Amino acid sequence: MSVGDQPIIIKKIKKGGGHGHHGGAWKVAYADFVTAMMAFFLLMWLINTTSPEQKRGIADYFAPASVSETTSGSGGILGGTALGDDGAKGDGTMSVIEELSPDSRNPDDGKAQDASKSAAERASTEAMRQALQKREEAAFASAAQSLRQALQDMPELAELSKNLIIDQTPEGLRIQLVDQEGRSMFNQGSTQPNDRAKVLLRAISKVINQLPNRISIYGHTSASPNGAKAEGDWILSAGRADASRRILQGAGVDPDRVYQMAGKATSEPLYPDDPTLPGNRRIAIVLLREAPVLPPDQGL
Repeated sequence: MSVGDQPIIIKKIKKGGGHGHHGGAWKVAYADFVTAMMAFFLLMWLINTTSPEQKRGIADYFAPASVSETTSGSGGILGGTALGDDGAKGDGTMSVIEELSPDSRNPDDGKAQDASKSAAERASTEAMRQALQKREEAAFASAAQSLRQALQDMPELAELSKNLIIDQTPEGLRIQLVDQEGRSMFNQGSTQPNDRAKVLLRAISKVINQLPNRISIYGHTSASPNGAKAEGDWILSAGRADASRRILQGAGVDPDRVYQMAGKATSEPLYPDDPTLPGNRRIAIVLLREAPVLPPDQGL
């Protein structure tokens, strides 16, 4: 091959697609950004969870009131004064002591703290009272349901359920043994309950023993058809209440749980529109609501 016949070599250079490598600097910047955002949200969370007193403490830490604004060597806390009377500049002693004394603080701050503490104690007492009331109402409802279920499960008591009225009053859970037409709880003019009344009282005692509440027992009579109030109704109603108490205690009710017993005669008829109805003759047994135990300074 002659010199003039040398091959022609062509070089092809491939150009990049415009996506050259930029390095990892953007990763560092992104990591810094994420760290800053995390710190920011942590700061916001801490601000929301700290109390005003803690915030003031943090502010006082970064801007203490004792920093001197002077550039002289005597610009410290004492500022060239002495705590004794014989100091070089004893005139400043009292102002320093007053500034450091707790009595020099604003007295309104103490009043505000006392008011806040008192409000918190009242709120705590009210919350305790409401919690106790809800618990008692639930216990009363459960006791009433147990008594009704017992009357339904026992054939000898099912018919007597018409003689029972169970309700909740401001005083407590009230269970009443009420006379019905032709089905009384006591013989006429007698203080002793008959057999059906004794059966009901023993059933009621089982419910009473499920709860710790004290009980009150009231006796009631009905008015005479001519509207006259017999003097003996007071003694009769009180005697029936006492006879009921003895049967309850004989069925296992602790005598110490009896808070009071009274005869009310015709003073509180169950049917005010007709005080002569047999239903006004009744025995009312009340499981009393118990007041919450209050702190010594919160008594009513």
